Amino acid sequence: MEIRREDEVEDISLSASTMPNTGTNALGHNIIDFISQPSSSIRNNHSDLNIQIQTCDSNIRTSPLPIFLKFEDIEYKVRNKQGSSKNNPLKAVISKVSSQIKMDQQESYKKILKGITGRVGPGEILALMGASGSGKTTLLKVIGGRVLENVKGNITYNDISYTPALKRRIGFVTQDDVLFPQLTVEETLLVSAFLRLPSNMNRQQKHERVDVIVKELGLERCRNTRIGGGFGKGISGGERKRTSIGYEVLIDPSLLLLDEPTSGLDSNSANRLLIVLKGLAKAGRTIITTIHQPSSRMFHMFDKLLLIADGYPIYYGKTKESMEYFSSLRFTPQISMNPAEFLLDLATGQVSDISLPEDLPTSRGSLDTDKSIIKYLQLKYKTQLEVQERTKNQAEKAPEHLQIAVQVEKDWTISWWEQFKIVSKRTFKERSKDYFDKLRLLQAVGVALLLGLLWWKSKIDTEPQLRDQIGLLFYICIFWTSSSLFGAVYVFPFEKLYLVKEQKADMYRLSVYYVSSTLCDMVAHVLYPTLFMLILYFMVDFKRTVPCFLLTLFAILLVAVTSQGAGELFGAAVLSIKRAGMVASLILMLFLLTGGYYVQVISSIYFYTYIFLIFFSKS
Repeated sequence: MEIRREDEVEDISLSASTMPNTGTNALGHNIIDFISQPSSSIRNNHSDLNIQIQTCDSNIRTSPLPIFLKFEDIEYKVRNKQGSSKNNPLKAVISKVSSQIKMDQQESYKKILKGITGRVGPGEILALMGASGSGKTTLLKVIGGRVLENVKGNITYNDISYTPALKRRIGFVTQDDVLFPQLTVEETLLVSAFLRLPSNMNRQQKHERVDVIVKELGLERCRNTRIGGGFGKGISGGERKRTSIGYEVLIDPSLLLLDEPTSGLDSNSANRLLIVLKGLAKAGRTIITTIHQPSSRMFHMFDKLLLIADGYPIYYGKTKESMEYFSSLRFTPQISMNPAEFLLDLATGQVSDISLPEDLPTSRGSLDTDKSIIKYLQLKYKTQLEVQERTKNQAEKAPEHLQIAVQVEKDWTISWWEQFKIVSKRTFKERSKDYFDKLRLLQAVGVALLLGLLWWKSKIDTEPQLRDQIGLLFYICIFWTSSSLFGAVYVFPFEKLYLVKEQKADMYRLSVYYVSSTLCDMVAHVLYPTLFMLILYFMVDFKRTVPCFLLTLFAILLVAVTSQGAGELFGAAVLSIKRAGMVASLILMLFLLTGGYYVQVISSIYFYTYIFLIFFSKS
């Protein structure tokens, strides 16, 4: 089926009066009426497809498009890098010479997911449970379209395979909260609102939308508190997790994926968070979350459960029916036990307090017994549950108008210039603490005074005096080269997680991030060299004319900005904090040796050798 752009499908406006009153909260509205609309209600002319709902406070709100998710026979394998010579140039050369070594180093694959089938629809929460390493997070990434290679099986969204048009309809909350530490909760949400909400919402409406999310997620107390991080105080773990969820919920995603949202939270915070998720689901969203070991109360809040053991499914169905299913297999707890704990024990084969079927080995605690229990459960699932689920997947079809709507490609909500202004403001606020650091100011002023005292009122009357001034100019260039280079080479490695997260969500163009990052950093690379030269220039008695001073200052600023660009280039190429410092040191040595002070005539062989060394160190 042909993928259409937003401007090729008509705008469908649904007023609040046409929606049934189902008691949903302010985070969204019930969309059952829209699901039941006939496909003829969508006419193929040139308008935007936006399902707009007028709320009681006159805000224009976007209702999430219903998504019926089905996945069948999902398999995923990863490359086993042991013995691989891809990242080792020396091994690569040896493998080309020796055919035997090349055969020994052939790449092998390890299966992580081994045939998983299920489905979930709007208004439902599917919980993925299993031991650590069972494949829960991997399955979540595969469903969210974040892992596409080495995947087998069939995943459909309203009976349509994954397309880039779905990217902005999917919200993904990672286990580690990737939030800028220097921004407050409100500023974090406002940035997301300005970049991702539709352009037909004005600034005031976006502010009101953020206020609604802050109230619904219980973040009023900390809305003006910084996020914080490892090196600074900030909000609590529960507030941080709710902020991450609000970051995604702002855009009314149709499919919301959460990876261990309750990890690190106390029981009360975890229960409150799950109540919030229930409210989001009632608004018409399809929600999938991984969960490790929830409390009994939390366990019964999930609508569906997928239990995974070693990459295989051993149960899929309604959560309230899970205990009955395993009881029918004659697995029953011998003591009072949390249902989630009971299921995890089965998924790992640890059945010390669980009665077993008579046809299973009775020697508890042995590795063979654990494996046999898991294989037994896998076989029972395939024969009793998987066949039924396949039949339901094939029988149920999404309405035709939803199949068309899910293929609508959302364009950028705002222009490049507007994105640049928002990202630049956030970047400057996030890094302003580094820009105006007292230690950085003390370094510039202190070195300028030290050099000024060493070269006080220097002259150029004799050859030694002239060489002294040449040495001073060379030192100034090297000083600002190193300062700018090391200040810029760590920018991309440190912000890689933020950039990857926001690019996967299509928040802004990549060029916007690069330009705003470069220009904001240029503030420090212009301010401090200028202050440095204002102090030093007159102390060492350089030629006191306006053109000479401006030309000297321009040359130093050019050195600083060029070094900044080189640092950003190699930092982006390496994307490793450990290797970025080593590459920066090599580049600095290159500038030092080729600066014209030590050697005036340089052989071309030197450059080729140095480029090879840089490439080798990067590899």
